[in-house]
Amino acid sequence: MSIQAQPGTWRLSRLWRGVGTALGFIAFGLCALIIGWLLAPPIRLASRHPHSAQRRVRRLVRLACHGLIKALRRLGVIDVRVDHSERLDMPGRLLLANHPSLIDALFLLASVPDACCIVKGQLAANPILRRVILAAGYITTCEPRTVIGAARRVLATGQPLLVFPEGTRSLPGRPVRLQRGAGAIALASGAWITPVRIRCAPTTLTKGEAWYRVPPSRPCFHIEIGAPLAPLAGVDASRQTARDLTRRLEDYFNSPPWEEGLTDDHRAGTRTQALDHRHPGTGRRHAG
Repeated sequence: MSIQAQPGTWRLSRLWRGVGTALGFIAFGLCALIIGWLLAPPIRLASRHPHSAQRRVRRLVRLACHGLIKALRRLGVIDVRVDHSERLDMPGRLLLANHPSLIDALFLLASVPDACCIVKGQLAANPILRRVILAAGYITTCEPRTVIGAARRVLATGQPLLVFPEGTRSLPGRPVRLQRGAGAIALASGAWITPVRIRCAPTTLTKGEAWYRVPPSRPCFHIEIGAPLAPLAGVDASRQTARDLTRRLEDYFNSPPWEEGLTDDHRAGTRTQALDHRHPGTGRRHAG
């Protein structure tokens, strides 16, 4: 009897997760509209400085993302595990994350106080998202030549900056390939880097996958906050240096699951001696 009931239970679970996913997208759109069109304008009028208004809007975005994730977990749509979440609560860090799923940004925006982020230009043109993106002061790629300068100014003021250096969502089963823009930002700003590795099993909401293609079982997002990487102080911010940094970050993202930091081989080379997984100012490695 129990064996015969399993297929029906499985189909019901999958149907429920499909309904929950649809509700999540609807809630996301409503939150974006409410924050961008209803709450942001009076916040901007009541604030004395543009950055003050942006911080208040980002606080609302963080609360909305936190609420959405909590609702999706309670509905049984997803499960989430975060390792070393305390490493996200550090100002002025460049957060570099891989991008396996459409909703990756929600997890990080919900966890990082006052986080700015770089978003694709097409999102900035989206009628649902554009007002909240503008009100929060997020950097868009509409003008690619201005991105590095804008990112450097954000980091210089102590704001954390979230970047998905792949530029688009990962393809399941393929190695992570990073664009050099994130490395150029790291070199130009001299900021500490916090690598964030995200894995999802089974995969869901991947590139080119329709939202209603619900996986056979509940997907679990495992988010590993890597140990901070020291700034590359005193090196030539050339294209070759950016390529070297990008390659070593790719090695980290593609390394076996849940290794702690970069290996000595990854840190080898005179140009990347400072790429060191240690507690700032102590010289001690993080414990796993």
